[in-house]
Amino acid sequence: MKIIITGSLGHISQPLTEELVQKGHSVTVISSNAERQQDIEAVGATAAIGSLHDVEFLTQTFTGADAVYTMVPPGNYMDHNFDLLAYYKGLGEKYANAVLESGVKKVVNLSTIGGNLAEGNGILRGAHQVELILNALPTDVAITHMRPNSFYYNLLGYIPMIKSMGMIAANYGGDDIIPWVSPVDIAAAIAEELTTPFEGRKARSVASEDLSGHETASILGEAIGQPDLKWVLVSDEETLNGLIAVGMNPKIAAGLVEMYAALHSGLLAQDYYQNKPAVMGKVKMADFAKEFAAAFNQ
Repeated sequence: MKIIITGSLGHISQPLTEELVQKGHSVTVISSNAERQQDIEAVGATAAIGSLHDVEFLTQTFTGADAVYTMVPPGNYMDHNFDLLAYYKGLGEKYANAVLESGVKKVVNLSTIGGNLAEGNGILRGAHQVELILNALPTDVAITHMRPNSFYYNLLGYIPMIKSMGMIAANYGGDDIIPWVSPVDIAAAIAEELTTPFEGRKARSVASEDLSGHETASILGEAIGQPDLKWVLVSDEETLNGLIAVGMNPKIAAGLVEMYAALHSGLLAQDYYQNKPAVMGKVKMADFAKEFAAAFNQ
């Protein structure tokens, strides 16, 4: 198959590209950074250097492909002028236009846990908007929305807090069960969806391991030599103030707090538990803890 991958060689796109190439598919990886061309070619893929915001470039790259993987790269949450929802909506519309103009008939789109929710999911509302935009494409375009859980690597953001306060503190966690996922497991699921025939619209949850905040902190603490590390549940207001204090865009900070609160209340994971994968991913928290420890000790 001829498959187009967006996301350059990121956390998900690199293992995804490597797996598809190893299985004999012709893979083109889109990157906005010309310096990544050599790295992309080194894994056996073709590099397409250009902007995801350039519909003409996307259309040209998508044309002739059997399937396309779409994702929205992270924005700068510290930019106080950054409109996250508009960013998602704009890129979703560009993807939809390029799919329509190129004639691609299969799309696997990276959404998120809570991507089914129109409200109450905070910053994840943008991913919901992208789902709606793509679903408005003609019905002969098959679309799978991947809905992965909380990424392990987001835990790296708590390293400064652990070093300064000796704990993880947030408005979710503690006794809450947090569904976690590894990018490697997401990549494997995306590869399967890209290469398996299907029609219509569907969503697929992806998960690696469900753990409470306390269990998560215990595993990470053991890895960094702090076996008594605790995950402390604090208020929405405390979490918001902490995010704003480090310079985050206040609107995005509020969206993050709402997202975390939805995880705490159970709203965010409702669809996940109703459509839980029959088989969980291979990468567990104990595996990620080695990566966490390496970053912690740098």
